[in-house]
Amino acid sequence: MRLTHITPSLEVRHGGPSKSVRALAGALARGGADVELLATDPGPAREDREEGLAVRRFPRGWPERFCPSPRLRAYLRTDRTEIVHHHSVWLRTLHYAHTCAARNRVPFVVSPRGMLNDWAWHHHGRRKQLAARLIHPGALAAVDGWHATSEQEARDIRARGFEQPICLAPNGVELPAPEAFAAARDHWLEACPELGQRPTALFYARFHRKKRVIELIDAWLEQAPADWLLLLVGIPEDYAVAALQAYVQRSLGSARVRVFDGANRPEPYAVASLFVLPSHSENFGLAIAEAMANGVPAVVTDGSPWAALNDRDLGWCVPWADYPSALRAALAEGPDRLRARGQRARAWVQAEYSWAKAAATLLAFYPTLRA
Repeated sequence: MRLTHITPSLEVRHGGPSKSVRALAGALARGGADVELLATDPGPAREDREEGLAVRRFPRGWPERFCPSPRLRAYLRTDRTEIVHHHSVWLRTLHYAHTCAARNRVPFVVSPRGMLNDWAWHHHGRRKQLAARLIHPGALAAVDGWHATSEQEARDIRARGFEQPICLAPNGVELPAPEAFAAARDHWLEACPELGQRPTALFYARFHRKKRVIELIDAWLEQAPADWLLLLVGIPEDYAVAALQAYVQRSLGSARVRVFDGANRPEPYAVASLFVLPSHSENFGLAIAEAMANGVPAVVTDGSPWAALNDRDLGWCVPWADYPSALRAALAEGPDRLRARGQRARAWVQAEYSWAKAAATLLAFYPTLRA
């Protein structure tokens, strides 16, 4: 089966999808499909290959925020494929994917990657209405099948009124290699030596208002014991590192919170006793799963699809109104009990979430669709 996967960007600064889309494409290739992954990029065109997967990046045009690429559009005019699968909505690459599928008369699949949930749908809602008419006209109505990474995302798709078939295939999670885990720990202990001296709660996500990073700082300073440290690591977006540091200082939290730009640094899970992410919404929340794969239990909001943390006693998944009290309860357990909880979470994630399983589910779904 020849598959064309398209995503606006593979840049790390765009968060989890930049990692999960490539991992999924690689798993599909290992599952026997002939896969090419196409993306736009601010740099020059380039290509790399691995185990049946071709990854091609095309120069991004102007205005960059909509990810237009004449070179990508031209390439797709010559593409002969059996499935066109696009990741995300609202951007110009969705239009290219739509027209490619229509030209080849093949099924058109879309992974919304969290962009159809209530919070995302209404955030800059007027812009998205314009995008549906001008950036990718008719694309969403033309979808032949959807890919959801959680049951909540499948419900979000139906709530928007779409009736096409939905494939539920959660992201996979890879356990860290011992060498990489040790190297990451050494890096962060050198960057912030007090991480080795104090129990640490980790926020690792984009510095975006969707993630409630400001609200987390406030809750931390109200609820956390003085001996605990909050480590904020992320890619600046709505908030710059300096702006968050200034907010912490104004809030009299300089001794209790540290802020780092996560670009070009290893993942910081190795220095954490607890993972915290109070997002408005997450379609999957790859960082949550990665934290558990590293043996770190999580306190998250129910805007993410992780209610199983409560059911299996692996962590806390609560409404935002209850988040401060859940945070206080987690911190009261202490590092030893949290470590035991994290080991249970690691075993559960290893058993339930694999890229091979996600790829097999999609490879069985594609042939059921008609263009």
